[in-house]
Amino acid sequence: MTNHLVILKKPYLDAILTGQKRIESRLSKAKLSFFERVLPGDKLFFKQSSGTVCATAMVKAVCNFDNLTPGQIIKMKQQYNRDILGSDEYWQGKSDSRFGFLAWLEDVKSIEPVRINKKDWRAWVVLTEKENYGLLK
Repeated sequence: MTNHLVILKKPYLDAILTGQKRIESRLSKAKLSFFERVLPGDKLFFKQSSGTVCATAMVKAVCNFDNLTPGQIIKMKQQYNRDILGSDEYWQGKSDSRFGFLAWLEDVKSIEPVRINKKDWRAWVVLTEKENYGLLK
């Protein structure tokens, strides 16, 4: 099992906590370091953007995509957006993405908020023994 730190804007985090958002999606033009490193059984720590780490979840299932086309992204929106909850602007902004993955969430739990000292712009971090922000105690 691998642990991950996932940074989200408040509306998406709130939707995960209420059970409305059941799939976390990440789409990008470049193949980011965490692509294909998220597996069923992994633990996610959710941090609100500019806020605290306040929830966890387990990854139930994952789909990885590469060489995406705009047409495939439209199909992805049609098939999965009821569980992703992406706005039309979100999908338009991702229409030229080439890589991505979908992670189905389960066992979502609120936790006592934890403030961490994270200063970089990464929105997803694979946690390691060396880089874990004190979350892996």
